Amino acid sequence: MEFQSQFIQIGQVQIRYYGIIIVVAMLVATFVAVNIAKRSKRDPEHVYGALTWAIIPGIIGARLWFVLFPPFSSIEQGRDTAWYLANFFNTDGGAIAIWTGGLSIFGAVLGGFLGAYIYIRRNKLKLPAWMDIAGIVLPLGQAIGRWANYVNQELYGIPTGSSFGLQIANPPAPYNGIQYYGQGFHPLFLYESLWSLVAFFVLLWLFNTRRDKFRHGEFMLLYIMQYAVIRYLLEFLRIDLTVVSGINVSQAVCIVGFIVAGALLIRSRRTPLPEGYKYDTALVDPVVERNVKPKKDNKPKEVKETKKQEPVVEKKDELTTDNPNA
Repeated sequence: MEFQSQFIQIGQVQIRYYGIIIVVAMLVATFVAVNIAKRSKRDPEHVYGALTWAIIPGIIGARLWFVLFPPFSSIEQGRDTAWYLANFFNTDGGAIAIWTGGLSIFGAVLGGFLGAYIYIRRNKLKLPAWMDIAGIVLPLGQAIGRWANYVNQELYGIPTGSSFGLQIANPPAPYNGIQYYGQGFHPLFLYESLWSLVAFFVLLWLFNTRRDKFRHGEFMLLYIMQYAVIRYLLEFLRIDLTVVSGINVSQAVCIVGFIVAGALLIRSRRTPLPEGYKYDTALVDPVVERNVKPKKDNKPKEVKETKKQEPVVEKKDELTTDNPNA
């Protein structure tokens, strides 16, 4: 076993830290989601079911977004959308090589939502209630998952002008000159990780203490709005941008997401909650009866004793005759 900066080498097998961190982020977020589901009187088994349906579409969506909207660094290396599609199965950076990095959070959320939506509809669950659970735990998953970008030296910004920040081995032009030697780069992954961690605790606190003042779906809207704010701001510091026709794709998505989520939230808050409203009982999922094996009765069964009937033997009358010769 050999430990490298980005992976563990076991024989001929490489286990990348990037993948390990992403898996850990998913497991921790799932654990918290299960507890939230129990607290809101919902079947926690559906968390595992929805996650199973969301993982593959989420990974595909994350990679597909990156392939369709590659950043500057990929385009400078000649790896635009056409290259990724032409070298789809290239294990050294092709479209299928998700272990090398290049997963977009926008595509991950959209793909994961699609998979979870199919599961929720198939099981006739209440979509807004389960989206709230996702909206609370997603920031926690992002807070952990962003450290995968640190391992791959991704998601950093312009030089800080001092030694503070990330030390990048091969910074892109024009920041690879001698004048930038020894300078750190803004650790955008760290900024977003800390913001997401705070957002998680705030949303969790609101859910635990104030959820009877919220309608279903509003926690997800708050998640979208808060992430749109931090991502939009960090794009001003980011070096490796995704630009199409002079428009920053990430910032454009953030603006649209914030406006739509904000409008839906305002519309939802205009109508006062009904008297006696309870978040946990306002939207109830259908009860699913699971197959439960009946318990074995260890008590000995009473055996009714039946008396054996003796066979009835009919006795024939003996015929006696007088013998005259006796």
